[in-house]
Amino acid sequence: MVSSARSRAYYSLGTDANNHFVGHMRILMKINIPNAEGNATIKDGSLGPKIHAILEDLKPEAAYFAEDNGQRTGFIVVNIDDSSQIPSIAEPWFLAFNARVEIHPCMSAEDLEKAGPSIEAAVKKYA
Repeated sequence: MVSSARSRAYYSLGTDANNHFVGHMRILMKINIPNAEGNATIKDGSLGPKIHAILEDLKPEAAYFAEDNGQRTGFIVVNIDDSSQIPSIAEPWFLAFNARVEIHPCMSAEDLEKAGPSIEAAVKKYA
């Protein structure tokens, strides 16, 4: 069981009576598509349709695409209810593009504002 205030900030709805997290966790996914696979899918016309299909399944809060380290890269924000859902959000990218996938819990500005008292408590206790 994770009970730290820092971890709690990543969850948008808090904890139940037993201090178990409820609600969803916002995840920032960084998807790096290797150039060989990216080029092959561009040449065969499947890059766009594959990305579109994956995004339809993920229903992201946001999705942005850019270059990172010379590779096609997606920055995708999704919400999950349980860590057991991680394979379902990562595997499509592995299978479709042999992609490198990073997964990071993240906060919105509103979440960070809510975390203020926890941050202040940590400063008082540990700084």
